Amino acid sequence: MADPPPFASRPVCRIRATLGEIQDIGHVPGGHRRVVPIAGGMVVGPLLNGEIVPGGADWQILAPDGSAAIEARYTVRAHDGALILVHSRGVRNGDPAVLARLLEGETPDPAEYYFRTLVTLECSAPEHAWVNGRLFIAVAAREPAAVVIDLYEVL
Repeated sequence: MADPPPFASRPVCRIRATLGEIQDIGHVPGGHRRVVPIAGGMVVGPLLNGEIVPGGADWQILAPDGSAAIEARYTVRAHDGALILVHSRGVRNGDPAVLARLLEGETPDPAEYYFRTLVTLECSAPEHAWVNGRLFIAVAAREPAAVVIDLYEVL
């Protein structure tokens, strides 16, 4: 029987996504729906650099305890002009009191809550084709008007 290779990853970049005004849709069958516009931001790192193109969003479902199911889509314009689609799905959860502080616009220590997403990237430009067919993991922290994300490629 063959053993799978050990888990390994490498840092790709840090993303700082600035956020627009939250659109509170309200209670829907799956929970409390919010849409958080992604207004722009920067991407800096050893493997990817660029800016976030305004127009993406995070379509969240909030549970009664304040935890969130995350589904975000946005576009990065790489430093060379190539466009890269980002699709991020994951969770933000933790102690309900900490999550309530986040929802009120405070900035608790990111170690007090869990905010992780599985990310896929798509790009047609040959110089960034390496992102297609790879999985990425994001470790994130919420600020009042932004999200800071460290993105890692799963090797």
